Amino acid sequence: MALSLPLSTEKLIQLGEVLCQHFPEMNLDEITQQIEQEATDLTTPIGQINYAISLSNFLEKVLKKQPHFLAQWWQTPPQFSDCQHYASRLADQLSAIQNEEQLYKTLRDFRNQEMAKLSFCQSLNLATVEEIFIRLSQLAESLIIGTRDWLYKQACEEMGTPCDENGNPQQLYILGMGKLGGFELNFSSDIDLIFTYPSQGETVGTRRAVGNAKFFTRLGQRLINALDQFTPDGFVYRTDMRLRPFGDSGALALSFSAMEQYYQDQGRDWERYAMIKGRILGANEQDPNVKTLQQLLRPFVYRRYIDFSVIQALREMKGKIEREVRRRGLKDNIKLGAGGIREIEFIVQVFQLIRGGREIKLQQHELLKLLPEIRDLSLITPQQYHELRDAYIFLRHTENVLQAIDDQQTQLLPTDEENRLRLMVACREYTYLDEKNQTTMKSYPIKNWDDFYQILQAHQQKVRSVFDALIGEEKDERTDDNNQWIDFLESDLDDIEQMLVDNHIDEDAISDILDKLIQFKEGLARRVIGSRGREVLAHLLPDIFTQIFEQKNYRTLLPRILNIVDKIASRTTYLELLLENPQAIEQLIELCSQSQMIAEQVARFPILLDELLNTKALRNPLPFTQYPDELKQYMLRLPQDDEEQFIDGLRQFKQSILLRVASADILDVLPVMKVSDHLTYLAEAIIDAVVNFAWQQVSQRFGVPEYLVGKTEKGFLVIGYGKLGGIELGYKSDLDLVFLYQAIEGQTIGGKKSIDSNQFYLRLAQKIVSIFSMNTSAGILYDVDMRLRPSGDAGLLGCSLQAFENYQLNEAWTWEKQALVRSRAIFGETELKAEFEKIRCNVLSAQRDINQLKIEVRDMREKMYEHLSHTKEGFFNIKTDRGGITDIEFIAQYLMLANAPANPILTKWSDNVRIFDSMAEYHIISLAECEKLKSCYVTLRNKIHHLNLLGNPVIVDDSAFAEEREFVCSFWYKLFS
Repeated sequence: MALSLPLSTEKLIQLGEVLCQHFPEMNLDEITQQIEQEATDLTTPIGQINYAISLSNFLEKVLKKQPHFLAQWWQTPPQFSDCQHYASRLADQLSAIQNEEQLYKTLRDFRNQEMAKLSFCQSLNLATVEEIFIRLSQLAESLIIGTRDWLYKQACEEMGTPCDENGNPQQLYILGMGKLGGFELNFSSDIDLIFTYPSQGETVGTRRAVGNAKFFTRLGQRLINALDQFTPDGFVYRTDMRLRPFGDSGALALSFSAMEQYYQDQGRDWERYAMIKGRILGANEQDPNVKTLQQLLRPFVYRRYIDFSVIQALREMKGKIEREVRRRGLKDNIKLGAGGIREIEFIVQVFQLIRGGREIKLQQHELLKLLPEIRDLSLITPQQYHELRDAYIFLRHTENVLQAIDDQQTQLLPTDEENRLRLMVACREYTYLDEKNQTTMKSYPIKNWDDFYQILQAHQQKVRSVFDALIGEEKDERTDDNNQWIDFLESDLDDIEQMLVDNHIDEDAISDILDKLIQFKEGLARRVIGSRGREVLAHLLPDIFTQIFEQKNYRTLLPRILNIVDKIASRTTYLELLLENPQAIEQLIELCSQSQMIAEQVARFPILLDELLNTKALRNPLPFTQYPDELKQYMLRLPQDDEEQFIDGLRQFKQSILLRVASADILDVLPVMKVSDHLTYLAEAIIDAVVNFAWQQVSQRFGVPEYLVGKTEKGFLVIGYGKLGGIELGYKSDLDLVFLYQAIEGQTIGGKKSIDSNQFYLRLAQKIVSIFSMNTSAGILYDVDMRLRPSGDAGLLGCSLQAFENYQLNEAWTWEKQALVRSRAIFGETELKAEFEKIRCNVLSAQRDINQLKIEVRDMREKMYEHLSHTKEGFFNIKTDRGGITDIEFIAQYLMLANAPANPILTKWSDNVRIFDSMAEYHIISLAECEKLKSCYVTLRNKIHHLNLLGNPVIVDDSAFAEEREFVCSFWYKLFS
């Protein structure tokens, strides 16, 4: 037998009687006859009304109480298109109101009528689940703001207009919290509000001035009464103000500065959680106070670093809720129970709190819009996404159906047969919006209460499974009583020494390691760590020590890891990150055991610990061609109006990619040539971003050169020299840059101040160098060396292409032409890059005296050897000693300068490997010599890379690389003897 509602005619006849009492021209017998014919026909208005009131007692009461409203429906029931434009329709009604008594009645009638329409649309599936709670939220917002505006006008007539110290009028700003803030209001939700106003001052326009605080407190009180007070017409919304600063004991309305001070000094974890939904109601984005308030609250909610400390705070909040559910015996609570709505909200909001400071897309209020963003960031799997989304829609629909029955705030499943039947029928089939925003019908095979309950439990079990996987309970198994290090923080020197003996540490190492552990422990005792930090350390250190002493190189690994822990000991959020993610500890130890550089970087910039969570990315770095797009996407996640955070973001991006490349290098995923490709193209992507950012900053002040007005071009080139130009960057390389521009006479246009076009480009160059060199909390971006520009340190930061060409052809020294060999255009328009390449080719292929060239190249190398190479006897400096990297680079430069005059095509490449290939291709050197030179070069570079990773100087035992050095020296002798 199919499940259906018993559609009786009794309630309809009662509504017919109401109509006849208020409209004498209507005949009850005719109405009764019509009811008997149409009561079960859902294609007729009467049949639709009958079905809707069978699901909602509230709807029946509203129709009985408002006969004119009922009469409209009797002819034409509402459509979902009628459920909109609340603010303007309410404003029309309020404009005729003369006193508060009329205000109260109008608000309640309007609210009940619009809620009745939404109940009807929900019952008849005329709108999706999402559309219903969005409209409920919009209705509430319109009623709150409409009431505020009406009361504000009355208050100003009575007390004067509140103004700041400059005489600017002040308004009351209202933060909608919870489901109201997230456009997720229920049918019978409380509304959580916070009142605030821009600044202190007093009212003007009356005989007796009133302070702003007093004015807005009175206005707030009147607003609460207008919404909350129960009258013969009901209420508008139950209003809760307990989320405001200091709760019930705090002022009803605070100034912006008082709000900011409170959240900076006293804001607690649960207030961060609450404020994540905080939304300024009725916000006009053109209002500067709206932006000020948003910027004021954002740092409190969204920390700039990855903040794992919130997980434990949310666990504790969830624990309190569960204890309250048990204490009050709230069985079958679809909101607070296991796998309920609150757990889905916790899952979403924990990611907002952890990562919202770095992921701008997580700084929004609506849960269903946040879920796909969390999935796209790989924080949940696609399966978890679908399970959470489906469960949320089912549970929210169930909740709304429950509350629409009697306009009561309840999340408890009914125990009576009538309301259970209502719930089963309403949840058997409903519409929702799919991922493509298309309306889709959802159907469940519900024939009885057991069917409904099994479907509900299946959703809740999936939610609880995801909740446990992502948040769950604190993992106490890591504090295994069998772990030797369990009591490290409470142990004395003898205890720690015994722990080392029990871990079979080499006898000759015990003294040194004991000293390091004692120093570390004493250092912790002097730090302000806090109870939670100490608790996390107590859980964390046993795991860390166990894994360290399982490594063969524990003597070098231990101080590296201790340094990292010492740096993050007072920053509980990073300790929490490691505690919550055991795989991150394993990855950290693996990388630090092989790289001093990584250990130092992580200690200096703990934000890099977040990268350890994605082991796949560490072993599979992005293709380097994707770095520009990846950087663009990364920067879009950050607040675009925060210059400091934008510049910090560039540094953080560089550090995170550097860590991934180094990890792939250590794990033998990338060969040395590919490592340099990654590091070079990373630098190029960052140069591109820096130039564009600097251009934006300088052009805002000075405009742009007149000839560029209306164009996208910049007329500006960045030339990379040295390792950047040769696509051979290493981990510690600086950037050798030269700035060139088109010299077209004229002034700048469109800025606050006009300057000469040449001066504009010099200002741009200064800004670029400043951004690279700025030392922020995330360090500097790159060391930039500008000494290769024309005239070196004595020259201007930038010069025109024409001046550059003239200098290179007529004034440059031979060593400057050698440097030009390893140069290429990194940034600029295609036409300008081609012009630079033409200049470079002309300079490098210009006729020159070969004997004189040999002398000058050899003399320069000797000078460098005398000044730079001071290696102790018995050791070899891979870079500067004879037979090393510098000799190979000089060989490549000499071969090009000596042979390009006869064959300009040899100037095509700027990197040593392809230069040698070209020389072999054109028979200047033999193929065997080419391959041997490349082999020597790559082998030595590979060693430098790995020494950099280990944090060691590029010096090895004198016996190393004997074959390579011998070949390089013999080839050098062949060229220059």
